[in-house]
Formats: sequence, structure tokens, C-alpha cells
Amino acid sequence: MTDFSPALIMLAAALVIALTRGTLRTAVLMIAPVVTLWAVWQIEDGVQASLFFLDYVIEPVEGSPLRRLFATIFAGMALLGGLFAYRTAKWQELAAAYAYSAGAIGVSFAGDLITMFLFWEIMALFSTVIVWCGGTPAARTAGIRYAIMHLSGGVILKVGIEGLAIQTGSVDIRPLLATDFNTWMILAGLLINAAAPPVSAWLADAYPESSATGTVFLSAFTTKTAVLALILLYPGESVLIGIGLYMIMHGIIFALLENDARRILAYSIINQVGFMVCAIGIGTEMALNGAAAHAFAHIIYKALLMMSAGVVLYRTGKSRCTELGGLYRTMPLTCICGIIGALAISSFPLTSGFTTKTLISQAAADQQLLWTYLLLTAASAGVFLHAGIKYPWFVFFQKDSGLRPKDAPWNMGLAMVIAAAVCILLGVFPDLLYPLLPYEMDYHPYKAGKVIFYLQLLLFSGLAFFILLPLMKRTETISLDTDWLWRRLGVSIALGIGRVMGFFGGLLTSQRKNVQGSVKQFTVNYLGQPHTADSEERSIFGRSWQIGTTALWIALLLSAYILVYYR
Repeated sequence: MTDFSPALIMLAAALVIALTRGTLRTAVLMIAPVVTLWAVWQIEDGVQASLFFLDYVIEPVEGSPLRRLFATIFAGMALLGGLFAYRTAKWQELAAAYAYSAGAIGVSFAGDLITMFLFWEIMALFSTVIVWCGGTPAARTAGIRYAIMHLSGGVILKVGIEGLAIQTGSVDIRPLLATDFNTWMILAGLLINAAAPPVSAWLADAYPESSATGTVFLSAFTTKTAVLALILLYPGESVLIGIGLYMIMHGIIFALLENDARRILAYSIINQVGFMVCAIGIGTEMALNGAAAHAFAHIIYKALLMMSAGVVLYRTGKSRCTELGGLYRTMPLTCICGIIGALAISSFPLTSGFTTKTLISQAAADQQLLWTYLLLTAASAGVFLHAGIKYPWFVFFQKDSGLRPKDAPWNMGLAMVIAAAVCILLGVFPDLLYPLLPYEMDYHPYKAGKVIFYLQLLLFSGLAFFILLPLMKRTETISLDTDWLWRRLGVSIALGIGRVMGFFGGLLTSQRKNVQGSVKQFTVNYLGQPHTADSEERSIFGRSWQIGTTALWIALLLSAYILVYYR
């Protein structure tokens, strides 16, 4: 039993990684996640630590099966990513990645909204550093946009948390309903991190601009901590069903249009998180188990896909499908691991994606949500088109690009083999994962009818891909995502407003000068220097007045004063 957050171990490791070099740094990279995993499983159910802050009870450590499940995969992903990256990544990237994973683990065990927000912002800060470690001008500008989006999301989340705290007097993490301004603001802040459209473009904008190793870390934490927060705070919120379905279709369409291999996989993250968000909206125990299980499996197979794409980028310096092809000849290990990841994300039987995604479809069927079930089924075919076939086909097969790069370095290859083995292990033996889920259930994925149905669905999707292959070939095009609204249209509108304001500002300046000239002339004519014996008259009030005229003015002024005073 422990009463401190395991996130502190990863934060300390990040500091040591930043200060050390060579073998010592490597040892910390490998040992710290293992120690963190041990600490994760020492936390028992319930609140393990609490303290007072202002008038609120802060609970930095609260355990539950759901929280341990997410913390476990976050720590495991830090270990796997560290193994993949340690020989090639910059020290800044490695330190930021471990601090980033610490934020995710901290969110996992946060028992109150204030603690959750603190670790939430730690994630936003260090994930931005990872994007910047891409080291290119595109990475720097994408990192700035990424930071703006996540800081804006953090402000929205903070406003909701503060409003809820004032309204209820509590900051405990508990199920909510989006019924007022505060709860809607919290939901909006979470959905920004989940990459829900129309603010999903930050993911496909920033992730592919990071380094070959940085994308592996980025794919694992931000969106999945948002899934965990949604499970804890908004289970059964019906609006999430529609949002999740929209995310699924949005990710499929843009991934099919995309030419860049890593951008294809980035859009597929939006697609896969959509399945989880939809399951949270359904809200039954089966659906929430499906969301948690699919998040667990997704982190692994998505990391595997990003690793394979990262190795290709590392060896060839290229990421566009139009520049790749035929790499299976000299990169067989990377090709095989990429195919396993592609089958897992497509929910192919005997892979982890099948044993987790079918939980969500079954939950929709159990609740008689016919259209939701049909759309989830159609989406499974769409996933197979863009991530299951398109990515490995255009990168490793199709035409011979003439490239003959070496296969993955041993550490990258080992990380991919471990991830591929886990994908198959959880697909063949799903009972290794099911007992770790938050609710008990009796579910058997390998029923004959279900297996045959999914095989038919996927095989016909594959047939459709190759029939439509001439239409699927990519060209040098640009896909317009929703970020066009603020990156292009918004900038144009702002510049237009600036020009209009400049015109009216110039007009006002001209009028101001005219008024100033009139006032100056009035001053010279009427309020000029007084007349003296040795100077000329310069104004009306400087003239010599007769005594009778002066007396008349005094009488008029005195009468006006008396009238105003005694009215």
C-alpha cells in the first residue's frame, strides 16, 4: 500500500534523465517505469491520501480497477517508448516524454478536479516540448498552435472546475451530467484533449511534425487520459454517442484522403478515440468496459504503428506515400510488425482490437441502439480501408520506390516485437485483460457467428480497396481540415477587420486635425493675448471696451446666475 502518487516517480526520473548521460540515463529510462508499475499496483481501492487546500479536500491518490488499468498501460508505454527511443532521441525529448507520462499517471489516480487539472497541464506543457523536439520550422510552428489549443482547453476546463466548486462546494471527481454552464465547460475542456471535431485538427497538425520517436509517446497519453476522465465524469452522457460517431467518420474520411503516412495514423487516432467516446455515451457496464479495454489495446497497437512509421522515417527521411513503396524487401521486420498493428487496429480476429472493439458493438446491440450498431460496424470496415490496408500497402508494397534502407536498429526492432506480441497475446487470450476491467462481465468474443461476420466484413473491405485502387492512389494534395477556419479564414477576417479599423482610424485622425485647427483658430480669435498699451488688438476679449458695454455684460451674467441658482 502506498499513499503517494506513482507519477512522482516518473517526474523524478524525468529530472534525472535531464541531468545524466550515457549508461546511467539508459538505466533510469528502463528502471523508472518498472518501479512505477510496482507502485501502481500497491495502490488499493479508495482514497489513499488527502489534504486541505483553501476550503476544499484534495485527494491526490485514489485507487480503483479503472484507474490502475490506465496507469498500468501508461507506465508500460513509457517503458516501451523509452526502449524504442533511447539511442536516437534527444535528451530533452526523453525527459519531456517521461514527465508527460507522469502527467498521465497523475491524472489516473487524481481523486479531485484540482489535482486532475494540475497533472493535465503538466501533460500539455511537456507534450508541447516533444512536438518542438521535431527540430524543424514546421515542428516549431505546429508546437505553438498545439500549445495555444491546449492552453485554451485548459482555461475552459479551469473555468468549469471553478464554477462547479463554487456551486457545489466540492471538487471530488464523480459522475456529472452536462446540465449547466459549468458542467458543459468541463465537458468541452475534456473533449478538446480527446480531439473531438471541430477542434481535432491539432492532433493531425502537431503529431506528424514531431520526431520519429516523439510521435510514439504523443500517440499514447493525451487522448487516452481524456477518455479516462470522460469515463469518470460523464458515463452515460448521451451527447457523447453522436460526438463519438462523428469522430469515427471524420477520422476515416481524412485518413483516406491523406498522403503522409504518419498523418494517416494521426487521423486514425481520432477515429479510434471516437469508438471509446461513443461507448462512454452508451454508459452501460459493458460499454464502459469496452471503452477502457479498447483504450488499453489502442495504446499498444497505435504505438506499434507509429513505431513502424517512425523507423521508415528514421531510415529513409521520407513519410509521404507517394515517395515510399517496396520497403518490404529490406525492412521485413518493420513491415511484419506494421502489418500486425494494422490488423489489430482493424479488429481482425486473433488480435487485441477484435477482443476489445467488439465489446463496444455488443454494448450497442444490448441497448438496441440499431443505428449506432450499424454505424460502428460500417466504421470497422472503414478502419480496415485506411489503416489496415492503405498504410502498409503504400508504405511497404505498391510500386518500387527504389529505396533500399536498412531495417530497424535492434532497440527499435525489439520494442516493435514486444508490442506486436502483446497485440497477438491479448487477441488470443483476452481473459488476460478482461479481469482487469472495472466491471465483471461474461463475454466471449470468439463466437462462430461473430468471427465469420467480422471476417466477411474485413475481407469485402479489402476487396473493395483493391478494386478501387486507382482512386485510392495518393497525389501531392492538401486536405483542408477544420483548422482552416482559424488558420486561414480567421486570419483573413482579422486582417480585414484591421484594414477597416485602419480606414476609420485614419478618417477620425483627419477629422481630429480639422477640429484641432478650428479650436486653435477660435482660441486665437476669441481668447488671444489681452490688449496692452504698446501692442495691437489680437482678439475680441483683448479689445478696449466702453464702460457701458462692460456693465451690460456684468448685468446679464449676474441675472443668469441668479436664475439658475433660485430656479
